[in-house]
Amino acid sequence: MTALYILDAEEFGPIADVAATGPEVRERRVGHYRELSSDGSISIDRRATGVRHAVWYSAVAAIRDGQVVQYDKDALRVAPR
Repeated sequence: MTALYILDAEEFGPIADVAATGPEVRERRVGHYRELSSDGSISIDRRATGVRHAVWYSAVAAIRDGQVVQYDKDALRVAPR
């Protein structure tokens, strides 16, 4: 299972909220982080989050059992290894 961790802070909330709407994405709180997990890929469209680039590029705290296949001004995609 692939997991993406985002700090549970107000400025990163929209990113985690959009990620949680993905197909088969599960969300739970782990300490001070929001864990978004899936058996498949996790994709987040930056424009859908409404966050500025500085927040966008500082959102990822950690990834478990996956790899970043796209992280640019348009989207973040984490795929299973």
